[in-house]
Amino acid sequence: MASATLGKGLPVPTVPLANGLNIPILGLGTSHVGGYSHDAVIYALKECGIRHIDTAKRYGCELLLGKAIQESGVKREELWITTKLWLTDYGYESAKQSCLESCNRLGVEYLDLFLIHWPDAQLPGKSSREARAETWRAMEELYDQGICRSIGVSNFLINHLEQLKEDCDVTPHVNQVEYHPFQRPQELLDYCRKRNIVFEGYSPLAKGEVLTHPHVVRLARKYGKTPAQICIRWSIQNGVVTIPKSTKPKRLKENCEVFGFHLKKEDMAFLNSMNVNKKLIHLTYPLWKG
Repeated sequence: MASATLGKGLPVPTVPLANGLNIPILGLGTSHVGGYSHDAVIYALKECGIRHIDTAKRYGCELLLGKAIQESGVKREELWITTKLWLTDYGYESAKQSCLESCNRLGVEYLDLFLIHWPDAQLPGKSSREARAETWRAMEELYDQGICRSIGVSNFLINHLEQLKEDCDVTPHVNQVEYHPFQRPQELLDYCRKRNIVFEGYSPLAKGEVLTHPHVVRLARKYGKTPAQICIRWSIQNGVVTIPKSTKPKRLKENCEVFGFHLKKEDMAFLNSMNVNKKLIHLTYPLWKG
């Protein structure tokens, strides 16, 4: 993947994966609840220099995203495209088929990163652990075939990762987890780094809740930045691959202008101390019974 620049022409730092690839540390997230705008994606790609796009089958926007990428004129090899496998497609054959369908909707021949969306997994006659292992074996095969340049998981806890280590061969390249000043799972982050699993954080603005926090507002004034820029910068300085989402061009531009300043050590420590283990994202999809 070619290097890119954001904001004022500053290069986008990347984080190395265990397999030698480099993932841009800042990306654009999408979601199924008002989290996709066709025009915003094109703006992010053409005007902001974004090259890392995160989506999922569950969000229902893979087809639209593929069209936006095509319309942007950005070459495929310059992009880092991530999508995710949804619960209803867990299992060996289903996972492989779902990956190919996602590629087709996105209009690509390969994915840069394919993630298991949630650890919750149920297949008839199998435990959740067995279902995860069977699904991961399909992911490993997709990786071996080059259809997925890297594979990973999302929302996995330490016990899930430990089980996967015992049951399978390839260590996930990435674990994507909720990460913001109110939710900083440091033990999980440390575990991932020890095992050379890149830690990726979603919802860096805590669904907007952190933007009005008086201490964040104070820091924004101190640095002459916005509260969003403070939170994204904090996440990046903690070494976390960060994927904020927005459907507004002004906010997209703002979210990208986070590489021209650094938060001081004491301010990083203060933001770290705001953690109250407040999770804002929960699995609400009804799992089938049994």
